[in-house]
Amino acid sequence: MEPSRARKILRGLYNPLYAAQRTFRPSRPGIVDDREVRKLQLWRTGLGLVAWVGLMVTYNAVASAADVEGVASERLDQSWSSVLVLVCTFPVVVGAFVAAARDGLRRVYLRRALRPLGSVLAIMVSMGTAALAMAPELAGLRDAVGLPGKIVIVVMCFWSIGFALYGIGLSLVHVFRTADIHEVLPPVLAGVLVWEMALLDVITGAYGQVPTGARVVFILGAPVTVTALSCWELYRLRRHHGLTLRTALRR
Repeated sequence: MEPSRARKILRGLYNPLYAAQRTFRPSRPGIVDDREVRKLQLWRTGLGLVAWVGLMVTYNAVASAADVEGVASERLDQSWSSVLVLVCTFPVVVGAFVAAARDGLRRVYLRRALRPLGSVLAIMVSMGTAALAMAPELAGLRDAVGLPGKIVIVVMCFWSIGFALYGIGLSLVHVFRTADIHEVLPPVLAGVLVWEMALLDVITGAYGQVPTGARVVFILGAPVTVTALSCWELYRLRRHHGLTLRTALRR
């Protein structure tokens, strides 16, 4: 039997990973879910992580236990930067998509955009909750609520960290559940995002310890791979499910 809404909410309160799944995975009725594409996305993510670690080790970015911690922190910062870029890109791409649709579809897409927008707000609120427990600037507030309040804040912090870390991964894989708006949006938005991240790496001088040739190959590898995967996903949606950008906009 399908669990009741109250039971789902209760489970989400004590299991942040389940709450993240409910928040960041698309769940629109009738949505097309191509398992082959999902498998490739997981393989791309795993191979990208292995390539990144190999690059750091090869060029002596990791030489001690302290370096491992620094590399892990850098990887987390990059993931969080990706989410922030996605948050900024999300309203632009979705807004352009809705504006380009026929009048009869705009209201439908705007209504469907509420859940993706909720997932964006959820990731931002969860990170804010973690800051509430750790930010030095809020020490006075933590002292004011006393011991019971501190216990509640710590519990909320641990819950939010689990929710946010798993949510970041799901947000990048499912592109903030924009398939709930339409299935063609995730590959389009993912392609835009990955080129923005490559441009950000160039501007900030990421991987400065890596030789120029290897750095260029590594920075361009991600956008080229993701763009190819996005094009193949759009091809499969058109070939096997009859979904194209033109039909989505009824142009």
